[in-house]
Amino acid sequence: MVRVTCTRMRGLPLLPGLCFLLSLSGVVAQQTKGTCTHCPQNAFCVNATHCTCNSGYNSESGKKYFRFRFERCEDIDECKPPISIYCGVNAECQNIEGSFYCHCIAGYKLLSGKPQFKDSNENTCKKITPKTTNGTKEMQQFIENIESLLTSKIVLKNTGNIITVTDFFQEVESKVLNAALDAPDQETQKVQKSTVAVETRVATDNCSKEVTFSLNAQVNSMKIHCKDVIQGDIQGSSAVAFVSYSSLRKIINATSFEEMTEKVYLNSHVVSAAIGPKKNTSLSQPVILSFQHMKVNPRNNKIFCVYWKSTNEGERWSKDGCALIQANTTHTICSSTHLSSFAVLMAFHDQEEDPALTVITYVGLSFSLLCLLLAALTFLLCKAIQNTSTSLHLQLSLCLFLAHLLFLTAIDRTENKVLCAIIAGALHYLYLASFTWMLLEGLHLFLTARNLTVVNYSSINKFMKWLMFPVGYGVPAVIVAISAASRPHLYGTPDRCWLHLDQNFIWAFLGPVCAIFCVNFVFFLMVFWILKRKLSSLNSEVSTIRNIKMLTVKATAQFFILGCTWCLGILQVGPAARVMAYLFTIINSLQGFFIFLVYCLLSQQVQKWFGEIIKSKSESEIYTLSSRFGPDSKPSEVK
Repeated sequence: MVRVTCTRMRGLPLLPGLCFLLSLSGVVAQQTKGTCTHCPQNAFCVNATHCTCNSGYNSESGKKYFRFRFERCEDIDECKPPISIYCGVNAECQNIEGSFYCHCIAGYKLLSGKPQFKDSNENTCKKITPKTTNGTKEMQQFIENIESLLTSKIVLKNTGNIITVTDFFQEVESKVLNAALDAPDQETQKVQKSTVAVETRVATDNCSKEVTFSLNAQVNSMKIHCKDVIQGDIQGSSAVAFVSYSSLRKIINATSFEEMTEKVYLNSHVVSAAIGPKKNTSLSQPVILSFQHMKVNPRNNKIFCVYWKSTNEGERWSKDGCALIQANTTHTICSSTHLSSFAVLMAFHDQEEDPALTVITYVGLSFSLLCLLLAALTFLLCKAIQNTSTSLHLQLSLCLFLAHLLFLTAIDRTENKVLCAIIAGALHYLYLASFTWMLLEGLHLFLTARNLTVVNYSSINKFMKWLMFPVGYGVPAVIVAISAASRPHLYGTPDRCWLHLDQNFIWAFLGPVCAIFCVNFVFFLMVFWILKRKLSSLNSEVSTIRNIKMLTVKATAQFFILGCTWCLGILQVGPAARVMAYLFTIINSLQGFFIFLVYCLLSQQVQKWFGEIIKSKSESEIYTLSSRFGPDSKPSEVK
């Protein structure tokens, strides 16, 4: 028979009635031959009558001593409040069942070399400096061979070649990983060349040093979890390699994108990521890739994170498993659930082209080219109108003719980047020169209106002759020279041979144009004010009034000739954008026609010259016929 005893313990009250009831229910700690037999797990007997939890545990009821046989002893988490063990700088607490220990955080280790400690006063965590080298001779030699291949005339192709692009990537990854694994004592190896760069990391422990590996090559980077590099069941060393190619953009471009519904271009280096010795493993966490754009993205164009995919149907860029995390004007951050070769594709920000506007542009500019050619010939050959004003008209006609001709024939020649940059620079200069001559036209018109009594005022002619050529051709040359010297890479876009929008480079053209537009508009208003005052005078002579009326007509036409209608381009917003686009295209494509109409067809001197040419040609034909039928024949007799 079991004997139940209730004894008084130090600090514990004696409750005989409760003891009797508990003894009947059998839930009091029992004593058999001087030992406790019903203390719960993680507890021990005290004085053969009570139980208490082991060190590192607390009873569920919070009592230090208890007799309740169903009491539970729970682990104390020393790493959380209210205890919160402090392990020191660059260290953290780790709770374990019934106890705890401290260890250094990733990237730090104890000076003693021990993995764990409990006394923070006697242990200091020191930062681990990975052993970085410039790569073994084996790796350096291999990377030099790769650079020689990429800079040679050999071009990799997707199909029909001895080595495909996929084979090339896999060969590079395999060689780089083998070179890293052959030298496990060199934790980090880096090799940097002009067309290719590589960084490798070797992991030989259970990720005690670093939780995440960060690798950098050229202007790109990658982050991968250490456990994905270790690969669990692999014995010995494991390695991760990150390779960046700066010249592969010319070999594998965006034309291999599987989603060709949008026009895209390659806007980053091509990078490869691989781990070894075991390959093609699934990742526990996505790998993070950071790319620097080759061309900035000011308009937030659509971005695609892609990898190089090889199938039985061929090789191409694919989005499978890749996701865009973040992007700005200069960088894109992607994630991927697998390792491969990656890049960033960017969509062109082209507005849908209106076929009608395209037809109007080409027809209008072609017609303007014809009118500008006729106007230039007229200014050169008609002796009666050759003066300072005609010289201005001639230079404007020549600049516009060359600019429109180059625009029509070469604006889309983007295949050769150097040639495209030269075309963009030439268009920049020719259109700036055209606007500068428009400014000189406006200045001359204003000075002429101020001196209506003597239209060919000698001081005006001297001033314009001294000013026009240095300003007309010199100022645009200076602007283009400064622009080309500061940002030559911004001449030419992926779809047009024109100025790039990056870094607000387009203002190298728009800035001077807006300034000229404002000045010419002021000249236009001032000329009309002067003409209005002259016409209101009752004492004006008939010849003066005739000159004033002619200048009024010319001044109105000058509004179109001097480029003031370019303000319509600014108004291409909102509901009226389409209407303004048509007006802008029609009026500005016919600028050459306005020049020929105003300065040639409406000029009495040119009309008289045309009449003399026609009369001279007719007389020449009559003379030829007369000589053919004999000297006595009359023109009227010839049938």
